[in-house]
Amino acid sequence: MDKRKKMLVSVLAVMAVVMLSIVGYYVYNNTFYVSTEDAHVSGDIAKVNAQIQGKLVELDVVEGEKVYKDQIIGRLESPNQTDSGIEQTLLRAPIDGTVIKKQGVTGEILSPGQTVVMVVDPSSLYLVANIKETQLNRIALGQEVDVTLDQFGNQKWSGKVSLIGQASNSTFSLISTSGGSTFTKVVQNVPIRVTVDTNGAQLVQGTNAEVKIHVR
Repeated sequence: MDKRKKMLVSVLAVMAVVMLSIVGYYVYNNTFYVSTEDAHVSGDIAKVNAQIQGKLVELDVVEGEKVYKDQIIGRLESPNQTDSGIEQTLLRAPIDGTVIKKQGVTGEILSPGQTVVMVVDPSSLYLVANIKETQLNRIALGQEVDVTLDQFGNQKWSGKVSLIGQASNSTFSLISTSGGSTFTKVVQNVPIRVTVDTNGAQLVQGTNAEVKIHVR
């Protein structure tokens, strides 16, 4: 065998090894894990709403500020206000948490039910990961999860599957997908919840994450 043939055989052998390695990597990962980059940090948002119609005369918080349950953070002024209705003019924090959005502006006339402030408990944040319906039968409560948070670069975290959604994301879409003459089947995503051991690190609501769920 001349040098040219030997070189060709060597190149083909290297290519075969590379291809087998790639195939083996994907087979291994698909067998033992379900992974997705479609994940983000989330939390249960508590809203501070106006109870009555009135002028917002005080709003004593800023975004990022810590508040405590029942703390007075604002006040309305209503022309029909009576002494017995003073409590309705007060805006109180519904939970212990951090202000993540301030929507009211002093001097604004508010309507009953209008949201003024949004608060979230930073110690209760979790991940929402969207899993394809074709993979959902491999997911179970309590499965271990490897987590990468974009906020912290390549640092790895540990988590567990704590909730499996009972409806696909499209179920709550405002636009109906039915009734048309043409049907195109689309793989649906179902949200699952992953609790993360942050070791005291402060997560930021809405930031991106990647999850790798141990299914075997």
